[in-house]
Amino acid sequence: MIFLIFYVLALLLAGVHLYFDQRQRTPRETARVFLLWFLVVTVGVGGFFAFLGHTVFATQTARSIGWPSGNPFQTEVAVANLAIAVLGILCYFVRGNFWTATVIVASVWPLGDAVVHIQQIIVAHNYAPNNAGIALYFGILIPLTLIVLLLISRPWQEAVGSAQARVR
Repeated sequence: MIFLIFYVLALLLAGVHLYFDQRQRTPRETARVFLLWFLVVTVGVGGFFAFLGHTVFATQTARSIGWPSGNPFQTEVAVANLAIAVLGILCYFVRGNFWTATVIVASVWPLGDAVVHIQQIIVAHNYAPNNAGIALYFGILIPLTLIVLLLISRPWQEAVGSAQARVR
């Protein structure tokens, strides 16, 4: 459920941002605003909550995924979530290709996790709520949203264009 809350919150914050900053925007600039808030909220804040889930609420989180509790690998997952959360929060302050790198990391890991969750559903019949439920769906939806917004906004074009201008 928390995934849905962060997804909707990112949409709302982007909408408020666009409403109060009423400059005329191209679709590319609008996508950048949405990408900003998806990075900060779903990757940054969401990653921090995932970190908390795998540390403070480790036993409950493990059970909700169908994992045994007390596994030290869960702490490693927590630290990885924290690292990605830091990247997401930094996207508010750092722009350009940093966003591209953050989208790559914030997409590869959850999409890879989705493959493992699907494999666990098929092989181990693990239908635990956070293995087969909304976590799986948003583990696919959020990366796809980030990738689409990145492709529309293409923040790396300025970097490529300015690098080409320096070469000439």
